[in-house]
Amino acid sequence: MPWGIIFLIVGVGLVGVAMLFSVGWDPVAQAPSASEAGLWREQLTRLGIGFVIMIGLALLPLGIWSRLSWLAYLGVVVLLVLVDFFGIMGGGAARWLKIGPLIIQPSEPAKLAVTLAVASYYQRMMPLNGRSLPFWVHLGALVIILIPAALVFKQPNLSTALALTASGVFIVFFAGIGYRYVIGALVAGVAAIPAIYTFVLEPYQRERVDTLIAGITGQTTNGLGESYQIEQAKIAIGAGGFNGRGYLQGIQSQQEYVPEQHTDFILTVIAEEFGFIGSVGLLTVFGFLFVWSFRVAARNRSWFGRLATIGATSTIGFFTIFNSGMVLGLLPVLGMPLPLISYGGTALITVMACFGLILSAHLHRDEKLTTHRVI
Repeated sequence: MPWGIIFLIVGVGLVGVAMLFSVGWDPVAQAPSASEAGLWREQLTRLGIGFVIMIGLALLPLGIWSRLSWLAYLGVVVLLVLVDFFGIMGGGAARWLKIGPLIIQPSEPAKLAVTLAVASYYQRMMPLNGRSLPFWVHLGALVIILIPAALVFKQPNLSTALALTASGVFIVFFAGIGYRYVIGALVAGVAAIPAIYTFVLEPYQRERVDTLIAGITGQTTNGLGESYQIEQAKIAIGAGGFNGRGYLQGIQSQQEYVPEQHTDFILTVIAEEFGFIGSVGLLTVFGFLFVWSFRVAARNRSWFGRLATIGATSTIGFFTIFNSGMVLGLLPVLGMPLPLISYGGTALITVMACFGLILSAHLHRDEKLTTHRVI
């Protein structure tokens, strides 16, 4: 068991707990505020549960992961369909489902389930004679990806739909799809941007894109509209300077100038209190974890282990990169949490499960899985 990597993962999670304690700190009373005092306790409890789940999943052989992949995939698809009929509203969207005493967000475990299903699909379809896969095999993988992505997008939840699609496409790319298809897809995607902007995005989503373009080009924006969150985030980041103001000393954080600073914009709290050094240090740790995970994928002897590790790593990496760009005003605000740091239950458990899969691929890297079909 690579305990150094595990300590890093848990350490990043504890940074999130500390930042949530800071968010709930009342600088006037010099005590936790009444409204957000319990956030860090809840997050610490979830981190502990996630740690147990991660270690338990790490011990599972890859063969068990592969056999359970389609059951997990069908399960999340059913849950996503149920959300459409019985979903609980929150933030203007029906994304949660109440099952007994639990309230879950099925789009979160869908990230891992899609990764497992696509990796298992390629494990079954990979030829034994070393030939490249025909194009129709990759089309089958795209169908597996797009079914849950479409259900998530309908909620609406554009950020998670993009994450599902991006991690799945990474798997398709590393499975060996031809470069001409990749280039063709990129060209088609760029050409479709105007149509997507006009006919697919909701009005509030188009407004966020407009705000992003205005901010990048230096145009005047409405400081009390969609740009308010970004402007306040930039002020908080700038206030931290190089070394930061110090723990529990963030003016923007303590006085709640930045909306959603306990979830999507928690990086602003880190930047204000620990400055450029703290922010870059945290992102460097994430980068190290990603490099290590891709090395695990490269050393795995089975296609399932390689591709599942790539998918899990890409999912966590996509949210980390997009959240950082969003907070800096380089990407539109789409509601993407910072893995292991942002407040949230289902999202945190899902990230820990993804790391459990990566650790399993490391521990069982020499396990051979049968390729079921010759093409």
